[in-house]
Amino acid sequence: MGRVAVTDGMDKKAIEMITDNGHEVVIKHYTKEELLSGVLANFDAVIVRSATKLTRDVINSSVNKEAGLKFIGRAGVGVDNIDIEAATENNIVVCNTPRASTKSVVEMTIAHLLASCRNITTADRKLRDGVWAKKELVGTELSGKSLGLIGYGRIAQGVGNIAKALGMDLHAYDPYVPKEIAKRNNCKLHNDVDSIFRMCTHVSIHCNLTEETYHLVNSSRINLMPGIGDDGIDCGNHLVNCARGGIVDEKAALEAIKSGQLSSLALDVFESEPATSNPLFDNDNFHGTPHIGAATKEAQARIGIEMASLIIETLNGNKPKTSLN
Repeated sequence: MGRVAVTDGMDKKAIEMITDNGHEVVIKHYTKEELLSGVLANFDAVIVRSATKLTRDVINSSVNKEAGLKFIGRAGVGVDNIDIEAATENNIVVCNTPRASTKSVVEMTIAHLLASCRNITTADRKLRDGVWAKKELVGTELSGKSLGLIGYGRIAQGVGNIAKALGMDLHAYDPYVPKEIAKRNNCKLHNDVDSIFRMCTHVSIHCNLTEETYHLVNSSRINLMPGIGDDGIDCGNHLVNCARGGIVDEKAALEAIKSGQLSSLALDVFESEPATSNPLFDNDNFHGTPHIGAATKEAQARIGIEMASLIIETLNGNKPKTSLN
């Protein structure tokens, strides 16, 4: 029998799947101090989301001569909160579930794009304040505009497919994606990030947070955005990030909103989370969500079942083929 720690929550059916296979599941969120003290050394596996940070020090404290972690599962896509190198050095298998939440994040991104261009959140706020702002809230269409995708993996491709159906032209930057994939989706693949911002009035972020991508979206790049759509309409510039906080320089984006260079900014992720206080919140041209891109019942069920299967496979003595190390 194995012991599994679930630190950031998990679908009920997935937990039952693990326990039905004879393993114990402990559902508890541990503090940074508890993690550093080696509390995870009492488990064979741990399942985290984005809240739990498994740094090198935490991972090193989670193994000993007699026992310790054998498996780290990231219930979601991004693994920037896990030191994979340290895990590998300690013979700990690391797995994520990159496909399970794709549809949910795609829909969230499109929702933010539509809300931005049609002033949906501003309209709602004014209605609640008793203001009937019918004449002042004239939006623009996505049709006839260019969408720039920074990163062109599964989620970005899904967003692009819907955007294309809505009449948008697609542009992408991703040095790791074959040109054939972009060509098949009728998307122009660019050789540098700046050219995306020069050509696109709408930009959506879909890359991982790394040293290279930290503040990739900064004032100089935002200032390259044209503001005029391919159809000649003055649609303004719109930026959406449902990937990782820190890719967008929030201070630069706020200044761009104040100056009018950015007509809207929509974030599902923030540099500092939980983001309960942020200067962006005071601006009507900003709207946000609390990192809920993958928070649908369907996605959580898929994530849970996939992660449970990976844990059971590992505890049965097999290394999953989808492991990241």
